[in-house]
Amino acid sequence: MVVAYVLNQPHEFITHNQTYPKIPETDHHSNQKEHECISLIKKCKNLDEFKQIHGHVFKLGLLWSSSFCASNLISTCALSQWGSMDYACSIFDQLDDPCSFDFNTIIRGHTMEMSSDQALLAYLDMLEIGVEPDSFTYPPLLKACASLSAAGEGMQIHGHVFKHGLVGDVFVHNSLINMYGKCGLLRDSCAVFDQMEVKTVASWSAVIAAHASLGMWGECLRLFFCMIRDGGWRPEESVLVSVLSACTHLGRLDLGRCIHGYLVRNLSGLNAAVETAVVDMYIRCGSLEKGMSLFQEMVGKNHKSFSVAISGLASHGRSVEALVVFEEMIKVGLRPDDVVYVSVLSACSHAGLVQEGVKYFERMRKEHRIEPTVQHYGCMVDLMGRAGLVDEAHELIKGMPMAPNDVVWRSLLSACKIHQNLELGEVAAERLMELNGKNAVDYLMLCSIYAQAGRWEDVSLGWVRMGRVGVGKEAGTSAVLVGGKLHRFVSNDALHHPLRGEIREMVHQMEWQLRFEGYEADTSQVVMNVGEEEKRERLRGHSQKLAIAFALVSTSKGSVVRIVRNVRMCSDCHTYTKMISVIYERHIIVRDGNVYHHFKHGTCSCRDYCMPPPRLAGDDLKTRVVDALRRYYYKEKEFGIFIGLNDVYTV
Repeated sequence: MVVAYVLNQPHEFITHNQTYPKIPETDHHSNQKEHECISLIKKCKNLDEFKQIHGHVFKLGLLWSSSFCASNLISTCALSQWGSMDYACSIFDQLDDPCSFDFNTIIRGHTMEMSSDQALLAYLDMLEIGVEPDSFTYPPLLKACASLSAAGEGMQIHGHVFKHGLVGDVFVHNSLINMYGKCGLLRDSCAVFDQMEVKTVASWSAVIAAHASLGMWGECLRLFFCMIRDGGWRPEESVLVSVLSACTHLGRLDLGRCIHGYLVRNLSGLNAAVETAVVDMYIRCGSLEKGMSLFQEMVGKNHKSFSVAISGLASHGRSVEALVVFEEMIKVGLRPDDVVYVSVLSACSHAGLVQEGVKYFERMRKEHRIEPTVQHYGCMVDLMGRAGLVDEAHELIKGMPMAPNDVVWRSLLSACKIHQNLELGEVAAERLMELNGKNAVDYLMLCSIYAQAGRWEDVSLGWVRMGRVGVGKEAGTSAVLVGGKLHRFVSNDALHHPLRGEIREMVHQMEWQLRFEGYEADTSQVVMNVGEEEKRERLRGHSQKLAIAFALVSTSKGSVVRIVRNVRMCSDCHTYTKMISVIYERHIIVRDGNVYHHFKHGTCSCRDYCMPPPRLAGDDLKTRVVDALRRYYYKEKEFGIFIGLNDVYTV
């Protein structure tokens, strides 16, 4: 029986298909030397020790007389954490007759080093000298194609898999599913998956991840439940992370809780990635308290988990607490990176903490030596723009060391819409059209600015321009979860819902109650040159109001109403929902993009900061905002954070 010393092979078990270097038939003394050298190779703990053993092997002449010994040298040097691919390649280049095992090692080593192009070149060399690939060749090779998004090369390699009769190998099939998925070829990924006679957990994981990479969250959940139902598989942590992400994006707190329960029951000692995914799911599904409770219980917090907590608190209107968590991160010795600082600056932006934002922006550069990226500048533009410092935001854009992207200009355009700065809004819109003329939101915001200024001709021209470039307005939708089922409502369309009569009656009842509270519809939110009555009728049919009416009809008194929107909430719906929360004594949570509004007792967690301020002249508005920021600051002693009040527009 021949024993093969193989380091870190990609499969748990070695099959007879793998071609290994054969130990030459030599005398007993030579065999003893060879096994001693191999034993020493396995015990190496760093590159210096390895080089000494390599010299010893070279001196004994085993590098040429024993291909088995040479192969062990290459695999140890290429695949160890302390290894060197350059050094491994130098040994490989000395071989006169490398076998498939040697080529597989080099391909895998290059893939691990993220030198995917070199892995493909090694495969071409392998074919050129006539060494036949085997089932161990293709998984790392397909992984290299995936990292390069090289779909064409991946398809050619798929053809080679057929040519060499490896279509039945489950590991190769799983790699093909993964490669096609990461290259965006979902149909091909699913075709390979469907052709598999024997599927493994890795097969399901790969196809679920393929759908997740394209944002097909509903299909992710469907496949996950098929996996549990049909195969009775025990999902891996990577699968559960994808499924948790699906629950997060769809706002399915009920399913997220089920997945969390499954994790608690079946897995012990969750890693930081899974724990962070659970925290993120709860926070982004509106259950901030539960998410933060799990975050505080985490033992191995890392940059990602702190970033999730900071951005989550900010999105729920708890920016002050978000900055406190950031200071805790510094205290435990974690050095913040650029991603964490994006969350910190976003926290300042959500609450209008201008001075704090400027302070952290400078701290990032001077204390932590992090050069601002376009994302950081985008946060600062959004922060200054929301606070009414629109001209200053524009000056910041002009001084950026890199070209501003569409997100930066869109933040400025949004600020111009809120503060009715028509001239600068036109500049921002023009830049957006140059960068990306296919985004309907840009046209709609510009039309809204024109409508506020009474320039209805320009509004019409905006709609015509949208038609010319083939951009259509996305219908506003609001989804609400009732009885484990997601009910989706489209603005001004509740005719197809089974409870349409009850919904219509509840809408009338809500409006009747609102009149006694002094509610008046904000018809300025309708970007159409029609009569006031028609504008009020259109506002009455907004999807958020239909979703609230359905929830009030279908749920018990006092239960929490959770709504997920696809477009930004208008100020009329914001005022409307605040008043409904106090009239019907409900806690209403509305997920509006990346911001969560908690309506309770007639107030909102954003403190109306996300909504347009009272209509004032430009200079007047800027003066009022700056004065308010200066007057209403105080120092939080424990953490040394300067905190500004959020209600700067109500002074």
